Amino acid sequence: MRDCGAAGGIDAIDAIDGSALEALDTAAALQLCRWLRAAGLEPRELALRDFDPRHERILRQVSEATDALASSLRGPPAAPLAQLGAAAHALGEMLLGHLSFLGLVVVELGRALVSPRRLRMRELVTQVSRVCISAVPVVALVTALIGLVFAYLLGLQAEQYGANIFVVDGVALGMTREFSPLIVATIVAGRSGASFAAQLGTMRLNEETDAIRVLGLSVAQVLVIPRVLALVISLPLLVFVGDLAGLAGAALIADTMLDITPSTFVARLHEALAPRHAIIGLAKAPVFALLIAVIGCRMGMTGARDTRTIGIHTTATVVQAIVGVIVIDALFAVVLQEMGL
Repeated sequence: MRDCGAAGGIDAIDAIDGSALEALDTAAALQLCRWLRAAGLEPRELALRDFDPRHERILRQVSEATDALASSLRGPPAAPLAQLGAAAHALGEMLLGHLSFLGLVVVELGRALVSPRRLRMRELVTQVSRVCISAVPVVALVTALIGLVFAYLLGLQAEQYGANIFVVDGVALGMTREFSPLIVATIVAGRSGASFAAQLGTMRLNEETDAIRVLGLSVAQVLVIPRVLALVISLPLLVFVGDLAGLAGAALIADTMLDITPSTFVARLHEALAPRHAIIGLAKAPVFALLIAVIGCRMGMTGARDTRTIGIHTTATVVQAIVGVIVIDALFAVVLQEMGL
């Protein structure tokens, strides 16, 4: 087909010449309408010249149908209450999906415990290396800086009252019980959670998961369980590294600013830090790990088969995992407070 106003550019097009058109069906008419709209033209506003009456009728009908469909999809703006209800419904569906996937993971973990030969040890070791060992430098750096800043801010206040030594108490309690588990879980959510979603989403896009099913293997056992176990194993270790790095950063600022020598810092740490605080911080780690792994794996396994959605699901994984970690940490604080811990 030739457009009558091509000489003047897109803005000059006001008609379509159909004299050379031999055949036209609804699929071709739909594609033509899409091309025209992509070029900023509306099919209904263009004149149809030298068209066969049948072809003109098909093109007009398809153009009208697509216009009506677009109008119905846009619809009137929803009321605020309706928008709130839709958001609540979407949140409920998301939570239900995560709980369903968690149930699948628990079942597959039970099968792996009953029959250990189901567990892919090579994949598990590979994932532990990626999740844990390669994350140690960034975890140590971030938590050391957090401990340093925390001790600095506490020291500014404590110096006014001559209570420098109590900085050790605050840093020890805050780092081991709250800051280290929370910061490390956030780092892992952004690092490993996003990685799980992107890896599994790409494998699904390339139909590798379909190939695993064709071989008669369980996708959950091959891909999901090793990642979940790797994260559950690795996160407590990373939290422990974060505890040590945070306290080391605090000891550095205490020595340089507060005249608390390393030996005095360690002695006070031994007096002030009850073992239960460190244990509580480490106990949070497997719960955070399970949450991050379930969200990351589910978002990767259930994403649509296109690259755009992989990016969307990867971003959603990080957001949902971080929010989930903060919510669970708050629940831990309330429950432990009620238990007197």
